[in-house]
Amino acid sequence: MTDFLLELRSEEIPARMQAKAREDLARLFAAELARAGLAATETVTYATPRRLALIARGLPEATAAVSEEIKGPRTSAPPQALEGFLRKTGLAREQLSERDGVLYAVSEKPGRATPDVLAEAVAAVIRAFPWPKSMRWGAESRSTESLRWVRPLHGIVALFGEQVVPVSIAGVESGAATHGHRFHHPGAITIGSAADYVEKLRACHVIVDQDERAALIRDRAAALAAEAGLVLVQDEGLVAENAGLTEWPVPLLGRFDPAFLDVPPEVIQLTARVNQKYFVCRDRDGRLADAFVCTANIAASDGGARIVDGNRKVLAARLSDARFFYETDLKVPLEQQAEKLGKIVFHEKLGTVADKVGRVAKLARWLVEEGIVGGSGNAASRHPGAGRGPATERAQLNPGLRRGDAELAEQAYRAARLAKADLVTGIVGEFPELQGLMGGYYAAAQGEPAAVAEAVRDHYKPVGQGDDVPTAPVTVAVSLADKLDSITQFFGADLRPSGSKDPFALRRSALGVIALIVDNGLRFPLGHVVSRDVLDFFADRLKVQQREAGVRHDLIDAVFALGSEDDLVRLLARVRALQSFVDTEDGANLLAGYKRAANILKKEGITDTAPAQRHETLSYTPEKDEAALIAALDSAEPAAADAVAREDFEGAMAALATLRAPIDAFFDTVTVNDPDPAKRAARLTLLARVRAAVHEVADFAKIEG
Repeated sequence: MTDFLLELRSEEIPARMQAKAREDLARLFAAELARAGLAATETVTYATPRRLALIARGLPEATAAVSEEIKGPRTSAPPQALEGFLRKTGLAREQLSERDGVLYAVSEKPGRATPDVLAEAVAAVIRAFPWPKSMRWGAESRSTESLRWVRPLHGIVALFGEQVVPVSIAGVESGAATHGHRFHHPGAITIGSAADYVEKLRACHVIVDQDERAALIRDRAAALAAEAGLVLVQDEGLVAENAGLTEWPVPLLGRFDPAFLDVPPEVIQLTARVNQKYFVCRDRDGRLADAFVCTANIAASDGGARIVDGNRKVLAARLSDARFFYETDLKVPLEQQAEKLGKIVFHEKLGTVADKVGRVAKLARWLVEEGIVGGSGNAASRHPGAGRGPATERAQLNPGLRRGDAELAEQAYRAARLAKADLVTGIVGEFPELQGLMGGYYAAAQGEPAAVAEAVRDHYKPVGQGDDVPTAPVTVAVSLADKLDSITQFFGADLRPSGSKDPFALRRSALGVIALIVDNGLRFPLGHVVSRDVLDFFADRLKVQQREAGVRHDLIDAVFALGSEDDLVRLLARVRALQSFVDTEDGANLLAGYKRAANILKKEGITDTAPAQRHETLSYTPEKDEAALIAALDSAEPAAADAVAREDFEGAMAALATLRAPIDAFFDTVTVNDPDPAKRAARLTLLARVRAAVHEVADFAKIEG
């Protein structure tokens, strides 16, 4: 078995393309080998700014000989059929084989030398390579048939063992020669085989393994910061990018003018990161320090002093620009900036950003005025089926809550009016990822109340999984209003997510709404502010969000299916109690009994919307187990209903658990479809009562198992 080395050397490959290029190289190469009946025991890929390489280990010297059999006509077929088959295969009649009255054309294909297969495979891979952006070059570029590559291709190393695999493409001939580092070893070097490729290049100041370069950058940058009494701000994306920009990475620490630290630290960090690919550092107290770490692509004779000085000057120019934007923005009140939002289209069907701001501000204020957000506790769900009036329910569940905290409501309104104003500022124009954050800085600097500035800063949160969930009332109100507005408006315009497409990130917004409600214990019926299809959308997102917590999706469906539960806090309390219950023996048996009762009722056409009337008197004497089930229901029904009203869902489950044994006994000894119509009707009603009692908590029909 022999190893194969392929190196494709070109001008600089953008760092952002290198990881995908390695994947594509391995995938395309494996596919080409598979077509020839070959497979490597292991494939390793490497990428540097100037080369893309692959080592395929354990290849045979040749492909195996294969026998190909083509089925033909039967021996009794008309002569015309035989003649057509002979023309198709190019064989004579005597060259055909016969088996069970059927003719076959059998051809033997000898094995091919692996280098011949590899030569064709390499050419095919290069021609088919799916660079996201590519170019043509040289005289041949005048033809649309000329080779496209990410940058001009300069060299191909193709070695099967020590043998050069002949490849010629776009005027580039394969061989065993490559080049080392552009400055440290610009001359040609000869590779003996795949076995010495990595180490020969290392000797010529090229670390071909991207993971090794990344580890070197990560570790050395952290060490430099520590030597200066600082802590490196970790940034794996920046590590990978610097590894993709260098073949011989040399991290260096430099300092910038501490006067720039008056600019918000996030601005400094982004200026260093985005524009210059520098790491930043913090002091031991967590404050941003006047230090940066750049990554050189050369081991300088002066230890990197001139490189650091040059990078310091470039960074200073960038930070000067950032400070200019920041100071200019500070001079314009956010309220005045917000006036420009009327010129920015939010969506062609949904108006301008100013229109959205107006809606969000009203909704944020309403959420506080209604006691949903803020006060000594959060407003209770005012659900039509709860059996309590709004004021009474809030007072019972949240004693001491002041309805309509006017100051808090106005702060929420004010924060929402200012929340998007930084979209038109110079800094956010330069760094869009700072939207919200810069608004918070400007609001605080311009004298807005702390709660307003905090809400402006954090109203986009939570942005994704693991992000902090706001808890400050004003921030919660604005964040919740912003996300609810986006979801309801886009759904109303029929611009909802479809399949894997979610161009307006509505799934993420829904998860944010759920996190805000659940983490803050906000009590209000979502159905009062969103349509049914939006509520179903939230149900799907809730299942995704709760999956990691181990909550079964079918139990969420079972509670949502009641159609009357849209208070997410109460819904999850039901679900948790239900999950604990169905995992017990009583729960499993009650579920089985329920499904048996539900199936009988379904066959009889008695829907779950039909009222389950209690029989005060029977025209016959009930059987023992029938009477026992009636007595159990008489006790369990009100107990379960009362427990649900008190939101004691564990108590409701305990009440339902008392039905388990009576239901089992009833089905064991009592005939539901009795010949006596009165008995049959009464017993079907009894089963409908069982179903209705269970539906006080959840629709057990939705529960799997």
